Amino acid sequence: MTSIARSHAEQLDAADPLAHFRDRYLPHGDDVIAYLDGNSLGRPIRAVRDAWLDLADHQWGERLIRSWTDGPGGGWMDLPEQVGDELAAAMLGAAPGQTIIADSTTINFYKALRAALALRPDRRVIVMDRDNFPTDRFVAESIASELDYEIRWMPSNFAEPIDDDVAVLTASHIAYRSGYVADVAEITARAHDAGAVVVWDLCHSVGVFPAQLDAWQVDFAVGCTYKFVGGGPGAPAFVYAATRHHGQLRQPLWGWLGRRDPFEMEQGYLPAAGIRSMMSGTPTIPGILAVRAGTALIAEAGIEAIRAKSVALTEMVIDLYDAVLAPLGFDLGSPRESRRRGGHVTIHRSDARELTRAIIDRGVIPDFRTPDGIRLGLSPLPGSFGEVWDAVEIIRQIGAA
Repeated sequence: MTSIARSHAEQLDAADPLAHFRDRYLPHGDDVIAYLDGNSLGRPIRAVRDAWLDLADHQWGERLIRSWTDGPGGGWMDLPEQVGDELAAAMLGAAPGQTIIADSTTINFYKALRAALALRPDRRVIVMDRDNFPTDRFVAESIASELDYEIRWMPSNFAEPIDDDVAVLTASHIAYRSGYVADVAEITARAHDAGAVVVWDLCHSVGVFPAQLDAWQVDFAVGCTYKFVGGGPGAPAFVYAATRHHGQLRQPLWGWLGRRDPFEMEQGYLPAAGIRSMMSGTPTIPGILAVRAGTALIAEAGIEAIRAKSVALTEMVIDLYDAVLAPLGFDLGSPRESRRRGGHVTIHRSDARELTRAIIDRGVIPDFRTPDGIRLGLSPLPGSFGEVWDAVEIIRQIGAA
């Protein structure tokens, strides 16, 4: 048994001000003891099911095509901007009119990176780190190959100087492997001092870590909504573009809904005003409604309260790691300092791949990341301290076998 009693976890659950939010999620199967993969796919929210039933029975079933333009707030056609503003207010620290829900993270990252590069047409260098998420690296490499840009690889802390050849610096707010939290404000300021534009990936922070995109002077940001926001598998992503760039926004995927007055069906592309110009094709209405439900839940709980519980959950994991996992040959792959740690804790061992399969067979669902990492994703709203204790105890048992 661990040296930290389970009764301590029970006491933390009893004092948890967010404990009642667990009932707002659908129950998982009886074969699951602990779900620690919310940083890959969040658990389903009851309100999402309700929203989808209303969509099927009323909005689509009764109103049919009229729902595109008729309904509370203007209908489906206005949802990308409306829900974008709701998400921005709840967790991005961004004023209205700068965020839209559309497409996938990969597509939005491509559009944002191309739009950022267009703001610096005389520069030919993209700066990023090699440990960034694969889709970001691949998109940047495809653009560099297609348009003859240079990619300059830097350490994850971006400590090296940024010179006046750099058009864009792009990085992740929270590293997908380690959970390391980048200093967005400081890195953005250094990039701006060199005349570069920044594009931030918020996939592992949105919904669990408060952002201040406006205050940090971020130029562009993208992120998914199927992790901590709870929009469900394949939920549409968001893209943020600061108001100061709206008069010069040039994104490459010219779709009909990014055009001014799309229903006029006129010849030639004239971009819509503001953030709407970052749209391309028809929005995914079921996905956006799910994002709205998840956003409302986060707004009700409060992103600062969510962050406080996230810190407490990850600290408990690290305390348990020190007590029972480190002696079994595990290594800690996440920062100990809470202000530099996001919503997951990664532990390493050479046999992590095999261990993960055995852990899942015992009812604990973490996330394996090559070559030897086990990520424990702590979702503050549906998660509990008791669940975390039980998970680490099973990991200890399997690791000691």
